[in-house]
Amino acid sequence: MDRKSITRFKTSLESRHRELRLSVVQTQKEMLTAQHDYGKDEGDRANTSLAKEMQLGHRSRDRALLGAVDAALKRISDGTFGECLNCGQEINGKRLEALPWVRYCITCQELIDGIVRLS
Repeated sequence: MDRKSITRFKTSLESRHRELRLSVVQTQKEMLTAQHDYGKDEGDRANTSLAKEMQLGHRSRDRALLGAVDAALKRISDGTFGECLNCGQEINGKRLEALPWVRYCITCQELIDGIVRLS
């Protein structure tokens, strides 16, 4: 992969990293400032509980994605960005454009997904 493409991916990943960190921090603040109101009726408590579960899901998803973005930035530093972690072949450029933090080529990802489904 050429240096210009690597720089473009690095800039994109760094931007995504900042967005995700802000999102995680914001969600943590919202969860800390959420007040328990036991005077609400059962429906209100159920809605509050659902909202908290959704926030936890978003935070979990954002943290996982943040880890994937961190790993991609590390691969850029190591000089292995764009290589499949399984087979070592170059990952298709269009796949990287869509998901710059992707770790596997499409063939290996399909194999991994197939194994997970069989489990």
